[in-house]
Formats: sequence, structure tokens, C-alpha cells
Amino acid sequence: MKIVIIGPGAMGCLLAGYLAKSGQEVWLLDKPNQKRTERIAQDGIKIDGIGANYKIKVNATAKADDIKRPDLVIVCVKSHDTEAAIKHAKPCFSENTYVLTLQNGLGNTETIAEIAGENNVIAGVTSHGSTLLGEGHVRHCGKGETIIGRFQPSGKRQSKQWKIPRRTLEDIADVLKDSGFPTKVSEKIKDIIWSKLIINVGINAITAITRLNNGRIIEYEGTRQVLKQSVLEASKVARRKKISLDYSDPVKKVESVCAATAANTSSMLQDVLKKKKTEVDFINGAIVREGEDLGVQTPVNSVLTDLIKTIESSYDKQV
Repeated sequence: MKIVIIGPGAMGCLLAGYLAKSGQEVWLLDKPNQKRTERIAQDGIKIDGIGANYKIKVNATAKADDIKRPDLVIVCVKSHDTEAAIKHAKPCFSENTYVLTLQNGLGNTETIAEIAGENNVIAGVTSHGSTLLGEGHVRHCGKGETIIGRFQPSGKRQSKQWKIPRRTLEDIADVLKDSGFPTKVSEKIKDIIWSKLIINVGINAITAITRLNNGRIIEYEGTRQVLKQSVLEASKVARRKKISLDYSDPVKKVESVCAATAANTSSMLQDVLKKKKTEVDFINGAIVREGEDLGVQTPVNSVLTDLIKTIESSYDKQV
């Protein structure tokens, strides 16, 4: 299968390395005018960590025109870069190119569908963890399940006009599975995306504000309480939207994830430490917006969003 991965960050390089090692034709598509593109094309990708310590060559380019008619595009950029990334990549798409997002937060599938067409979009989540150590160099720091499913446009019922064949989804899942990413297909992908969203709601912003690893935020009563209240608010919004979460106790679930990933540095904390823009608008901020639409109060998520946005805006002024 010919696969394009948009974004040579932590997850993009991890996927590219595993897929290339399994024998797929892999292309990494970077932003225009990036020196790292040439470096990755020349030196390849290095992966350390869980069961891996190797370097492998991949195709890398900043020009979508260099790539012809891929079968699959996997989007691994930050949510705030989705629109620009898909517009940049679109020249290589054909009518038979499927676009899979494995990004965090809400709204990515809708953004991609507006540009690529809703018939071609596959939604997904992954529990794999990856840390970027340098350009083209990542540490695989957590394994887990990847789940994909048909994107369903908001407010629309299932329709044969936009329904991706189940066999296509299974084929893509098999490719990921063969590369070392256990993957299954679900008809309830929206519920699964929300289930992961609520975990991120309870971890990312708190770790980024406190600069604590995941496991540390359940060691202190203050952060445990903030975690609990942010997760309860998000769960209430989910219930009002008739979302069926894949766990019965959201707070206990998030705390268990903190414990299981105790040493992990969350993606939002990584962004803050590097003084980059975060995805808070698509995680805690998404809960605030959804709550406003439904008349559900979300004061804790609102404060967390405001604090993260203040941190982002004041990188050059911090003590």
C-alpha cells in the first residue's frame, strides 16, 4: 500500500518507521521549506524504545506533487495545523485516496472532510505513545490499541453515498496491524473519540500547567480534584450528546491511565516545554464550546483553557 503520513512529528515518525519496516511504500510529507525534510530523506528515521532500536529509510518531501495517487493518507499534525496541512497535501490525492486522522481532540474529521470530501475520511484514535527526541528520531514509549471507523458527518444519518466499505477499513486495519500497531474497526468511532477526548481533558492541561508527568497529578489532592471536576464536566457534556463512553467510571478511568503512563510527559506539556502552540482549543476548549451549545456549565475546563492560552501567549515574558 502507498501511504503518505502528514507531519514528521513524534507520532508521524513512529508510524512511518513501523510501516516502512513492514514493507509498505511510505512517504513523509512535511511543511514547505523545512530543512528537516532533506535530513530525514537522507538519514531516515530512528526509533528507540519498546521492542525497537533501529533506523530505516523513508521517502520524505515537502512537495505534495512529488507523490502520486497514494492509497492512504494518515494525518499526524497538531489539530491547529489540520486545515493548512490538508490543503498542502491535496494535490497528491486521487478520488480513491482515503484520509485517516489519528489526531487528538474534536473537529479534525470535519475540517478534513471539507477539503478532501466526506466520502474519503476515516476517523481514528491510537493509544500508542511517542516522544520526539530530534528530527526523525523518536522514542516509542507506550503501546496500545488503534481503532478506526467511518466518519459520520454531524447531523447526518448513515448513507450509502458516503459510506466507506467495511472491507476497505479492514484492509487498512490489517496494514497497521502487520506493522506492529494492533488495530480494529468500530462502527462507534464517535463514542471512542469522545472516550479518548475525556482522558485527554483530565490529563493534558493539568500536566502542562503544573509541569508534572502523568503519574504525578494523581499524587496530589489539588490536582486530583481538578482532574475529577474537569472529567465530570466533560462526561456531562458527552451524556447530553448521547455519547456512550467505553468505560463506566470516567474519573477512575482517567486516574488509571495516569497510573499506567506515570512516567509519560503529555503531548501538551511537551508543547509548553518547547514553547509551542498547544491543542487546548480542541480538547478542554472543545468541551467548553460543546457545553455552551448544550447549556452545560464547564467552569473548570474554561479556567484550564484560559490558563493554557495565557501560558502560550506569554512564553517570552515568563520568569
